[in-house]
Amino acid sequence: MRFLQPALALVAALGLLGGQAACAADSAYPQNTIKVIVPYPPGGTTDLLARAVTQRMQQALGQPVVIENRGGASGTIGADAVAKSRPDGYTLLIGAAHHTIAQSVFPKLPYNIATDLAPISLLAMVPNVLVVNAGIPATSVPQLIELSKRNPGKYSYGSVGPGSAHHLIGEMFKLETGADLTHVPYKGSAPAVVDLIGGQISVMFDSMPSALPHIRAGKTRALAVTTGKRSSALPDVPTLDEAGLKGFDVGTWFGLMAPAGTPAPIVARLNKEVAAALADPAVRKLLLEQGIEPLASTPGEMKARIDKELTAFGALAKRAKLSVE
Repeated sequence: MRFLQPALALVAALGLLGGQAACAADSAYPQNTIKVIVPYPPGGTTDLLARAVTQRMQQALGQPVVIENRGGASGTIGADAVAKSRPDGYTLLIGAAHHTIAQSVFPKLPYNIATDLAPISLLAMVPNVLVVNAGIPATSVPQLIELSKRNPGKYSYGSVGPGSAHHLIGEMFKLETGADLTHVPYKGSAPAVVDLIGGQISVMFDSMPSALPHIRAGKTRALAVTTGKRSSALPDVPTLDEAGLKGFDVGTWFGLMAPAGTPAPIVARLNKEVAAALADPAVRKLLLEQGIEPLASTPGEMKARIDKELTAFGALAKRAKLSVE
């Protein structure tokens, strides 16, 4: 014991020093460039939101915050890259409702959103809007449903990929209405919209920011929004609930995430800067003009939303028999 006590004291001292060093490192964060992975191609809602928020965060953090677009597999390739990154606050993810859906429809997903990624803060809630190619002879949801039933196999709807929110909403719509629409997956919103305008696909349940410019230009036609309330960006467009699909209320959330195990002080710092960015009048104005509703949260509130959706979307995916290999 006489020899053991000094050794124990040394171990304790080293542990204390190590803890102090870790705290010092966390308090000095960030010291390098922060990379934010947007798991979709440039030009979509996720990309627009990420650039608006991170530009404001960069000013407060005093280090470059760069966007890396890494699309594919409904956002899961980018999410997997972040889940496997060092938990040091220098590699982050713009997560979304697409990822809670993917957890239920990709049986071999190489990560788990609930355990491998740490919530930092919600960023926004975005309505989806049912849009059709301008040449489709339907000006209402009932007309679209009837048109598709009279022409089986003729009409298709696009999504940002299998297992995405666009895909799930499309399948929900088909289950509720019996509409005959074939799913066509893309690697992001931008290429799907190009084909929607060109007539290669007929319908899309697109996110509001992606859909708005083309609706306003008359290149596509909005029939309904998927949320329970009308969008302030399209106040004259009814909800699907108003169009006859009672209780239909699905929006897409977006949020900032880090690898699991990221130190709490770093998560807290990033959460603080997200809240400040979303409170900035210039940022809010930019987002609201695009149909994006800013929505900051605590990490705990974001985790609760993810857990709730994992249960709800899991049940829905089973009902719709959705599975992506």
